[in-house]
Amino acid sequence: MKIVFKKRLVRTIGILLIGFFALFLFRLIYGYSTGLSEVQEEYFSDFFSSLEDVRHNYASDRYKVVSKVLSQSGQAQVGEFDVSQKYEKTATIRSRSSDFSEDEKKLRNEIKTQNGIIQYEENSGQRGHRSLHLLIGIPPAHFDSSYIALLKIGSILSKEITKVDKTNEFRNLNAKKASLEITRQSLLEIKKQSGRIEEYINLQNRILEIEQELQGLGVLLGDFDQENEFCTIRFSLNEGHEIKVSMLHRLKVAFEWTVQYYLLFAAIAAASSIFAFFFLLIIDKLIPGIINKINQ
Repeated sequence: MKIVFKKRLVRTIGILLIGFFALFLFRLIYGYSTGLSEVQEEYFSDFFSSLEDVRHNYASDRYKVVSKVLSQSGQAQVGEFDVSQKYEKTATIRSRSSDFSEDEKKLRNEIKTQNGIIQYEENSGQRGHRSLHLLIGIPPAHFDSSYIALLKIGSILSKEITKVDKTNEFRNLNAKKASLEITRQSLLEIKKQSGRIEEYINLQNRILEIEQELQGLGVLLGDFDQENEFCTIRFSLNEGHEIKVSMLHRLKVAFEWTVQYYLLFAAIAAASSIFAFFFLLIIDKLIPGIINKINQ
């Protein structure tokens, strides 16, 4: 009896140790594949998400749409329509550099090469912890080549491109402008007529309000002008050095993680076993009584 118990005990301990070492090896291999996250997870926030008042860039895209239309005789005819789209295209690049000065020089040279303009700049931090944030206006024709070139600067941490259609917004601004101009013209005609001083003052104040709204719309519509058409590249360059992780540290992290989660799994398994035991015990006690009632 004692020999059988010892064999079962040794087998159980062996299974538990195999499970522990399998989990340990998994965490060690995972640490090598993911890099430095277990030592120092560097956080590079999206700097430009907090800048809502920075100028927006818009561009145009003109193309033809082929569509079938019905003629007056009821026959289908193929027609071409010119379509003009206004859109906002933005690329966001976050990069880390171990040679900050050289990469900054490359960045500025590339902007000049692509005929881009710097619309916003923030340069901060001391040597070893410097950061540079640029909002760059790029001609639409040079957007793709600029994006590819800037991806070669530093070590890229994240990249993203978004394109948002602004055609309806552009049309709504023009419609609102036309409506205000008609209203202003009507008020100017009324102003020529005689009336009380109070009415004249109120009328003049309303005309001034409309002119101020028209000026604001003019600024917004100016961003859509063909001569101001740009796409946007938001580039964040952060100075940092790659950290080498020792084998001893990886073993320590893998062991701590394995102990933590192995004990958690063991606790869950034990709790599940206890729950299942009492559940089956209750079922075993209740089934005979239920069967007797059914037979009666």
